[in-house]
Amino acid sequence: MPLQIIRNDITKVKCDAMVNAANPTLLGGGGVDGAIHKAAGKGLLLECAKLGGCKTGQAKATAGYKLPCKHVIHTVGPKWKGGNQGEEALLRSCYTQSLNLAKALECESLAFPLISSGAYRYPKDQALKVAVDVISSFLLQNEMLVYIVVFDKNSFKIGEKLFADIKLFIDDKYVDTHSEFNRSRRDVWNESTLLADANIAPNEKIKKSFSQAMPFSQPAAMPFSQSAPISAGVSLEEMVNKIDESFSQMLLRKIDEKGLTDSQCYKKANVDRKLFSKIRSDVNYHPSKTTAIAFAIALELSLEETKDMLMKAGFALSRSNKFDIIIEYFITSGNYNIFEINEALFAFDQSLLGA
Repeated sequence: MPLQIIRNDITKVKCDAMVNAANPTLLGGGGVDGAIHKAAGKGLLLECAKLGGCKTGQAKATAGYKLPCKHVIHTVGPKWKGGNQGEEALLRSCYTQSLNLAKALECESLAFPLISSGAYRYPKDQALKVAVDVISSFLLQNEMLVYIVVFDKNSFKIGEKLFADIKLFIDDKYVDTHSEFNRSRRDVWNESTLLADANIAPNEKIKKSFSQAMPFSQPAAMPFSQSAPISAGVSLEEMVNKIDESFSQMLLRKIDEKGLTDSQCYKKANVDRKLFSKIRSDVNYHPSKTTAIAFAIALELSLEETKDMLMKAGFALSRSNKFDIIIEYFITSGNYNIFEINEALFAFDQSLLGA
């Protein structure tokens, strides 16, 4: 996927260019800056000494030396002074200049730390929002794989209200689902226990109520096709001819209906061009669940439409699954920003959308 949030040591990420959250001298320091200089070796320091420093919000490039990258892009982030001293504009400039410099260097992949969120004390949730906003805007117009690399969970934070709202939504849906299930089991258990104590054999009515309360004992059959239900006695050939449209066919139809270009759709879905080409050229392509949902988000489908698209890929949404509940939260909230959704998924230790 074009934008990935990963938990790793940035000095170990294999990429074309690695961004260093540098200080104005470019001569090394603490945190990410010190780690990159240490891993790169003395050659990096010697080249940096020739660059004459770097102003806040700007970016300069060097070779990667012993790092697993061709280039290091050094950018100086702003120190947090309360938010009213132009910090956001300077931080945005750090990401914009770094991305443009990577593009000029013909990089296909780029790794960012969360700039200014360490010693410079930029609030982590706000620093993340700036990073995602700038990078996602860039990726809508350009082809590049971009990583936001966080060292540990403490260095990553989404907005407190968003986190609380999602957590409450998860708790509500999860509790509702499991309360209904447990209530059904409890009712059946109580009825069966009373019968056993009275030495009475259960009759057919009780057996029927038990089977209805325990749905896992008799899984409902999935319809062969929503649009063309199959009647008894039809031939195999007739059944095959009634197959509904595939995931690929539905996706391409929806793109046309929404008035999007292929490029607009796969970029909004956080999917790279190569994968989209495979999907377009193979009518029977079977995507992963995260890819299928990513396209539903890109197309801004309703919850029911999303479920329909997932079914064509062989998947479903479940309220017993935290990932699925988070997806439902964003769709029902009308928020189809895939990058914000991925922030939330990462915060809750879930797989990210895209491919």
